[in-house]
Amino acid sequence: MNSVQRGSFLTLHYRLAGPDGADIINTFADKPATLSLGTGELAPAMESRLMGLPEGTRTTFELAPGEAFGARNPELLQRVKRGLLDELGDPDEQYHVGDVVQFPTPDGQGAYAGVVREIADESLLFDFNHPLAGQPVTFEVHVIGVL
Repeated sequence: MNSVQRGSFLTLHYRLAGPDGADIINTFADKPATLSLGTGELAPAMESRLMGLPEGTRTTFELAPGEAFGARNPELLQRVKRGLLDELGDPDEQYHVGDVVQFPTPDGQGAYAGVVREIADESLLFDFNHPLAGQPVTFEVHVIGVL
């Protein structure tokens, strides 16, 4: 029976739940996930919990606040001028607190998201922290196969 090692290719079911217990990701009702350990597909804290687990293991881990997705960083709260938002997107867009807005990366090859936290006349305050930063999470896993 194989056990999880760095670089292992895994087939597994997993569930990630936030502090309120609500599922964020849950593959148990669908097909299992496949991933390669060490490639950043899972947060390092979750990958470290998988290390050494033998095939067939089903277990649940409680990760402390900030362990899975880091601590909240106040520097990731940024004001963005409406003119820049108009330039990057639709000038007629109506923003609301809680909206998730996609921004292009500087190289234009990707995107990142920010949540609208505050709306002012000339700018909007965005939170670019991961939504689960600083939060405890539950990580349930069933290791189906290890290569």
